[in-house]
Amino acid sequence: MAAVRVLRIWSQSVGRRVCVRYFQTCNNVHASPPKYVCFIGYPSFKYSHPHRLLKTTAAQQGQIVQFKLSDIGEGIREVTVKEWYVKVGDTVSQFDSICEVQSDKASVTISSRYDGVIKKLYYNPDDTAYVGKPLVDIETEALKDSEEDVVETPAVHHEEHTHQEIKGRKTLATPAVRRLALENNIKLSEVVGTGKDGRILKEDILNYLEKQTGAILPPSPKADIMPPAPEPKDSTVPAPLSKPPVFVGKDRTEPITGFQKAMVKTMMAALQIPHFGYCDEVDLTELVRLREELKPVASARGIRLSFMPFFIKAASLGLLQFPILNASVDEQCRKVTYKASHNIGIAMDTEQGLIVPNVKNVQICSVFEVATELNRLQKLGSAGQLSTSDLTGGTFTLSNIGSIGGTYAKAVILPPEVAIGALGSIKALPRFNQSGEVYQAQIMNVSWSADHRIIDGATMARFSNLWKSYLENPAVMLLDLK
Repeated sequence: MAAVRVLRIWSQSVGRRVCVRYFQTCNNVHASPPKYVCFIGYPSFKYSHPHRLLKTTAAQQGQIVQFKLSDIGEGIREVTVKEWYVKVGDTVSQFDSICEVQSDKASVTISSRYDGVIKKLYYNPDDTAYVGKPLVDIETEALKDSEEDVVETPAVHHEEHTHQEIKGRKTLATPAVRRLALENNIKLSEVVGTGKDGRILKEDILNYLEKQTGAILPPSPKADIMPPAPEPKDSTVPAPLSKPPVFVGKDRTEPITGFQKAMVKTMMAALQIPHFGYCDEVDLTELVRLREELKPVASARGIRLSFMPFFIKAASLGLLQFPILNASVDEQCRKVTYKASHNIGIAMDTEQGLIVPNVKNVQICSVFEVATELNRLQKLGSAGQLSTSDLTGGTFTLSNIGSIGGTYAKAVILPPEVAIGALGSIKALPRFNQSGEVYQAQIMNVSWSADHRIIDGATMARFSNLWKSYLENPAVMLLDLK
């Protein structure tokens, strides 16, 4: 049992001397705690509850803590505040989400390290926050110092303990769900999540709101269908002269932030690279037939099988034969580093802008494993939840611009990489077979760009021919798969 150390503080009050004994829990001191507190000069005072705490003014007042933005790695020194999940006066617990910030590489959710009340927000949405500077002020419970006036801590009731466990757990929810909860003044700690690992879904918020208020969110209003205006009848009355329309719109200026800011830096660095291009067409007729056969198998495993896993795996097999395309150069272009891992990036078009996550170690992955990882990256990219690890470390890039449209493209290399490929759309076109007969072929055009400082045209052409052979004859890939 912990012992106590007795500290005496004497004070003069209205001619009477009062002695209050404070007790502090200490280590390695053996003494029995007294069961009373003596007030000299106040004989009628009785201390009837041995577990009641003597509160001082300092203990009743909370402590304001400046919650600072910590270093989120990758040398990032500033971020953009995208969304606040709290407002002044809100009560937060440890691990509750405070806000979402976005760097030039990824979006990060900042969680609270304290229990307390929000007193001040230092930034507005879309403001730039700096690492090491305060984000919010939180009023926390008073810290127990060396002269704390606690004699004995009463036992925590079961109801209180249970509430603390529920309140202190980490809530999992997407930014959209958190916004919905914030707009309806719902605390996520009070909602039971039905998603994976207890994740709170939009339906959970709506069900909670319906149970609390009995209200159901109204459906979005639909535009009334206006009947066409009747055609005017012939009339001899001359039409009035109409005044020219007056346009009242104004220009607006916005700061370049987030992924757009990252694109500016990357493209400025790409301007220093002497690009050269190489284009070719690929007959994907056999691959289209093979994918149709494998789609039900992949779907049964819960994976959507597109053409990209085949393109990525074929590129990795080609990089094994031409490692110079999976390399990087230093800023002075004096050293070439050959990358052991094939971390192949995939350009994605998202609401936040262009992002390029990458599939790690494709050289040791099967086509199905590449498809599984690609599904994960696409899901996180659509939700704006890709991590810094997903967006960094790429060694080679493919851009599937054909999924939107177009046949050819002039792809821009992403430094420090040295090559990139842009894939056009797949079109049904007439072609001749070996017998001279016309057949319907599934044709895709590919446009390669490479760093001409270390890669010549012949190397790019040989790599493209090998990559093309794998896709035109998918069975050949089986010979080289490991």
